Amino acid sequence: MPYDFTPGELAVLRIVQSDLPDSLTPYADIAREAGVDEAEVIALLARLKQDGAIRRFGASIKHQKTGWTHNVMVAWRVDEALVDAAGAIAAKHQNISHCYYRPSSAPDWPYTFFTMVHGRSAEECRDVIEALRREKALGEYAALDSLQELKKTSMTYF
Repeated sequence: MPYDFTPGELAVLRIVQSDLPDSLTPYADIAREAGVDEAEVIALLARLKQDGAIRRFGASIKHQKTGWTHNVMVAWRVDEALVDAAGAIAAKHQNISHCYYRPSSAPDWPYTFFTMVHGRSAEECRDVIEALRREKALGEYAALDSLQELKKTSMTYF
């Protein structure tokens, strides 16, 4: 669906393509910078999300700046019937930023549940993995250490 954006909406879109303001009132800050009302910012983003033009709108934490210097993607072998339980277990750990389920059809890759573990040391990451491994829904896993972050940027359209 093509959009005919107002100059104010274009100003908002240019701003939200980069880092959000680090404040308690980011939408108000965006509105002030774009020269529009805060309600217009929220309505524009809600409309684009509802239309499917954007999938989500939110902040991304730069974990290195928060002290998390080690990262491990852990692939778990989880029975499909236990995926919700595995997600609930992973959600309890402050060292896990996200997890997801992805069915595998590869016979040599039986892992279907993935968690991103962050720590202040490799040992802290291993401790989190070991704690998770002891849970009933989790067990066999493959730990994939992050060696280098190659890209973490958003697309720029306006």
